[in-house]
Amino acid sequence: MIYISKYLTARNLIGICILFVSGILHTETVDDQVTLPRLYIESPHNGALVQSPVEVVFGLEGMELAPAGTYAPDTGHHHLIIDNDLPDLAMPIPSNNNYLHFGKAQDRVLLDLEPGMHTLQLLLGDGSHIPHQPPLISEKIAITIGP
Repeated sequence: MIYISKYLTARNLIGICILFVSGILHTETVDDQVTLPRLYIESPHNGALVQSPVEVVFGLEGMELAPAGTYAPDTGHHHLIIDNDLPDLAMPIPSNNNYLHFGKAQDRVLLDLEPGMHTLQLLLGDGSHIPHQPPLISEKIAITIGP
């Protein structure tokens, strides 16, 4: 057995190194478990055939809903994009029939849509209706409104 000092042998030194490395690996694993915020349309599901009016339910994880005008960290409110593309993400989100604002922190809406195919997408805005950086955007879904 090799003695580095009276109390520290090569075997003990290897054991200390293994513990040190496993501690580093464990720390990296814990850091990898950080959950990023997620914005999604809970219902209806992509490809759904529904009747009008249709209830659209919004989902948000990792952030909190807050009314427009609230500037607390990790808060925002929903904007629903209907049959349109994302707006300029550096500017306030437009407000019209294609960009609906939910500035009272609502998490659902009852939509009266014409029969046919429609696309829906969510975009989270801050207290001034400006998308967060990085922006929090749902997947775009397509639904069909039956006659």
